[in-house]
Amino acid sequence: MDDTRWLSDAEHQAWRAYLDATRLLLRTLDQQLTRDAGMSFTDFEILVILSEAPDRRLRMRELAEAMTTTRGGATRACGRLVTAGWVRRVECEDDKRGMMAELTGEGTEKLAAVSPGHVAEVRKRMFDLLSDQDVAVLGGAFEAMREHMQAGD
Repeated sequence: MDDTRWLSDAEHQAWRAYLDATRLLLRTLDQQLTRDAGMSFTDFEILVILSEAPDRRLRMRELAEAMTTTRGGATRACGRLVTAGWVRRVECEDDKRGMMAELTGEGTEKLAAVSPGHVAEVRKRMFDLLSDQDVAVLGGAFEAMREHMQAGD
């Protein structure tokens, strides 16, 4: 006997629209950042995460968690930013085996220069299309989803 709770037509439509919109938005934002700033969306995300961290630095494990990726993925992504001079690797003070990623002055300047164009694109592609009520509903829904998944079920 099949006990699968299939999606209703409305749920299926919402699911597909969410997936398509998310993929298209991320692709559009990546293209804008590549065109206007010579960086990927992932690179931008790392700079933002580090800019918001205490002392503008995080252990690689913490950075990977914030990016929702693997430690290896975060390490590879940071490698590009180290080469660009926007991030540097520093030893962990409490654990000499561990490494931290730290936002450099150049990285801070790059982030400040790039952010207005990025925010304009986010606004154009998402928030300008939504009412204040839509933003509140989406924000609440995505917060609940994030908390549920971070709690592990």
